[in-house]
Amino acid sequence: MSAKEFEILRQHMLLEISAGVVHVSDVLGKTALDERVMAVMGSVPRHEFVPVELQPYAYANIPLPIGFEKTISQPFIVALMTDLLDISANDAVLEIGTGLGYQAAILSRLARKVYSIEIIEELAGQAKQRLRRQGCSNIEVKVANGYHGWSEHAPFDKVIVTAAPDLIPPPLLHQLKAGGKMVIPAGLPDAQQLVLVEKNSDGRVTTREILQVRFSQLEETEPGITSN
Repeated sequence: MSAKEFEILRQHMLLEISAGVVHVSDVLGKTALDERVMAVMGSVPRHEFVPVELQPYAYANIPLPIGFEKTISQPFIVALMTDLLDISANDAVLEIGTGLGYQAAILSRLARKVYSIEIIEELAGQAKQRLRRQGCSNIEVKVANGYHGWSEHAPFDKVIVTAAPDLIPPPLLHQLKAGGKMVIPAGLPDAQQLVLVEKNSDGRVTTREILQVRFSQLEETEPGITSN
């Protein structure tokens, strides 16, 4: 497909995202996402972050498989989670679940620095290559179990998690800066909710369920270790 064809599909994706926001406006308390978020969604080439055979479907408002039983989230969810974080230009953001790097690329255009953790080494390696090709120089990717966060660079202004634990991992709450926000899917596989977590200046944590979602589960064991 040509660059022009991808651009047309990307503009259609933005219309679908906008329509989705209106559909859940009662829950969100607004009818449109932040203009900065929509601008970035319209500029990052999503087709560069999916397997080549799926590029024609890159801008459809659906999750797509990226291998290893993992998926890239549908564009609406990527945009919504990004919007809920309310990222500032000086923020350091922790991402759990790099995948092939699309969400990290979105974050990198809004934040000062992105620290992204991926448990599957091959996906992390591919993500680094794809992000490098797009000139995303403010992202650091490492292979590790995201459940435990990245304590060396904590605390983080914002945290985004793209796999669902049953309960919000305590290490991620601990590594969230006072005044910070986290967006995370949580709950049992058939009852996951997208949750907005906020920590006030005194360190008190509040949570708000946004809407029902379905994500792959967040591993709670170290890479290479299986639980019986």
